[in-house]
Amino acid sequence: MSVLVFLFADLTPVAAVFGAVGAYAAGCSLLYLTCDADLADFDPRPAVRRVVEAGRLDAVLVRVANARFDVREAVAEARLYAALSLRELAVSAAALLALLTINPGATR
Repeated sequence: MSVLVFLFADLTPVAAVFGAVGAYAAGCSLLYLTCDADLADFDPRPAVRRVVEAGRLDAVLVRVANARFDVREAVAEARLYAALSLRELAVSAAALLALLTINPGATR
């Protein structure tokens, strides 16, 4: 209850009226949008089909295809770098192990 007192303590009557009207309008807008609505009214597929058939998305689709190619290329480079890094790590570890085990006096 103290939260409500804190929120509404500094409200002027004009601010309270405008706040109430705004809250009522926000609540009623959803009601008015959906009271007569059919499920087909919310289906975006016909609008998307018209946009695609008109060719308005061709540039976007080309950019998406190029981005997919760039991402695949970047992932392939990252995999190659990781494999080479692991191979270098394994070679370094084997060389260190060989240096430490071949000469018994090396650990003194």
